[in-house]
Amino acid sequence: MTEPEFDEYARTYQDLIREPIRDRFARNPRFFDERKWILLRDFFETRRRSTRSMSWLDVGAGQGNLLRLGQSSFERVAGCDTSQEMLEGGPGLDVRLQSHPDRLPFDDHEFDLVTAVCVFHHVDLDYRLGLVQEMKRVLRPHGVICLIEHNAQNFVVRGIVKRIPLDVNAVLLKHRECHALFRKAELRSLHTEFFLYLPELLYRYLAPLEALGKRLPFGGQYAAFAVRPA
Repeated sequence: MTEPEFDEYARTYQDLIREPIRDRFARNPRFFDERKWILLRDFFETRRRSTRSMSWLDVGAGQGNLLRLGQSSFERVAGCDTSQEMLEGGPGLDVRLQSHPDRLPFDDHEFDLVTAVCVFHHVDLDYRLGLVQEMKRVLRPHGVICLIEHNAQNFVVRGIVKRIPLDVNAVLLKHRECHALFRKAELRSLHTEFFLYLPELLYRYLAPLEALGKRLPFGGQYAAFAVRPA
């Protein structure tokens, strides 16, 4: 993941992520951010943990679309990105430039939740463990890390990734590799949840049906969770 790459893409980002199958799956691109926010919200609700007093950092926040969806549910939200041009598309948020792929511009133990959404497939293999360790560093004890990525086991997803210019240099991160990174960083792995089975129109009516498949490795994307031990 390099700064010039996403600085170049920032002004035409929405056009670059267009792809026929993806566009038919959701008429409004906001749907993909909404699904991720619902997944994060439900994670805490099912554990009866209120987020009202929590701080949330989104690594690779881009233009801040996901943070805005959850902003009212947290005491503080913040983001960082390696591309200054992408950050300039997200005014009104506490966002900072991440000057190195595996260094975060925040202090130790600042956050209760740290996410990285469709980021790691752009991170060079040599930096992936370092970035997870940095996410752990800024996390408070008992804090949660969530990595959301494209599901490499889904052949439709693999085809879409090959056709999107933004992903030309992407190396997909499998969910098992994700949990291996957690273990190497001495985090406690929780579980993986697969989602994006149903297109937008069907999901609006059949959300409980999609939830039945959350442990099956066939959804378009997955979310891998881990906790920082005390």
